[in-house]
Amino acid sequence: MTTEHAGPTATATAGVRELAVKGAFEFTPKVFPDDRGLFVATYQRPLFTDATGHAFPVHQASQSHSRRGVVRGVHFTSTPPGTAKHVYCARGRALDLVVDLRVGSPTFGTWDSVLLDQEHFRSTYLPVGVGHAFVALEDDTAMVYLMSGPFVTENEHAISPLDPALGLPVTLEGVEPILSERDIVAPTLEQALERGLLPDYQTSCALEAAL
Repeated sequence: MTTEHAGPTATATAGVRELAVKGAFEFTPKVFPDDRGLFVATYQRPLFTDATGHAFPVHQASQSHSRRGVVRGVHFTSTPPGTAKHVYCARGRALDLVVDLRVGSPTFGTWDSVLLDQEHFRSTYLPVGVGHAFVALEDDTAMVYLMSGPFVTENEHAISPLDPALGLPVTLEGVEPILSERDIVAPTLEQALERGLLPDYQTSCALEAAL
């Protein structure tokens, strides 16, 4: 199994970046500052549709708040039903991580990262079957998730973000990663593969196309 990754984009150029995980994207909107503050559109249907080939059907919006060093993920949904996510940071800073868990995908085991902050207001799109994680870089970091389906506890699964085979950059200098009990006991990618827990690539693509 080969794990590859790419770092976050360094420039603030408005537009779209396709990530190293097939079907995942980074969106960088235009920011409009003035003497009152600023305005930014964190989701734009035309830009999103041009990149992915479909609009995003928002079924649920969720929000989490985390202190510095908190790691959430790597989380994914049973496929079917599968869930796609559009993620942005409403306050603070986070390193967002996209991990390809789809068995049979040309980028299986690959991850990519996007810096989500209050300067560039980037967002991340994770297609059906792709795992999501992030590490909070500041206290009181607020993350907002637009989801294509409902959150159903029994359909939600996790891969260890500390899996050495993945090598995710979730450890901050001077801070031990802060994980939930669920994420502490989560299997590695190889263990999840052996147990048949991971999404199938073709099934994920079919569900993605039906969004």
